[in-house]
Amino acid sequence: MSRVHNSRVIDELRDRIAGLEGRGSKNAAVLPFGVCQIDERLPGGGLAYGALHEIAGGGTGTVDGAAAALFAAGIAARANGKVLWCLTRPDLFAPALSQAGLHPDRVIYCQADKEEDVLASMEEGLSFGGLAAVVGELVRLPMTASRRLQLAAEKTGTIGLVVRRWRRQTEASDYGNPTASSTRWRVSVLPSEPLPVAGVGRARWLAELMRVKAGECAEYEIGACDAKGRVCLLPVSANGPDQTAWRGNHAV
Repeated sequence: MSRVHNSRVIDELRDRIAGLEGRGSKNAAVLPFGVCQIDERLPGGGLAYGALHEIAGGGTGTVDGAAAALFAAGIAARANGKVLWCLTRPDLFAPALSQAGLHPDRVIYCQADKEEDVLASMEEGLSFGGLAAVVGELVRLPMTASRRLQLAAEKTGTIGLVVRRWRRQTEASDYGNPTASSTRWRVSVLPSEPLPVAGVGRARWLAELMRVKAGECAEYEIGACDAKGRVCLLPVSANGPDQTAWRGNHAV
């Protein structure tokens, strides 16, 4: 009997640990990408609602973060409702967000003078509970601040998206510091999709899942967000980025 009792205790402890790590509820609300190779690496099969997610640009986009912002816009576009976008630099190009599926009518812009105000606005927006997503552009994300945002997101079930934007390349090393975010992504620009005729094909990105709680890291070559915020998976290039081709019937 003691062995049976010990076994039950161990199982209960495992369940509690899994719950703390985000693996306890298979029915937890998530926002899937709709691409099985990506979703299978994420606990629950998608980006968790009620959680904080970090996105940064890579390569030449480390400073401007354009691809990272569009990646975040695509995620927000696939969630239902209004989106609060908090920033300090007034250089966000609304037509580009619209091309990624996030129509300007859905976006509430909150411009602040200091990053501390961006953090405060994000926390208030996440605590409100009536928004599809809250996006904030930040240079630094201290652990304490990230915990506050994570807790606010957990209370209301709102997705929090932090787009990390640096003013200089050397500041990007801050991305290695720990935060309370559930996932951490880096999105770099690749050569656009090759076309059989003259023209510019669909933009392509290298999306690196650098950290995920209770999941596995991975990287993907993807087609940039379409007009509904959806991405598609591309096969990994064998002979350099320019040789990448579409994987048949995998656009979603």
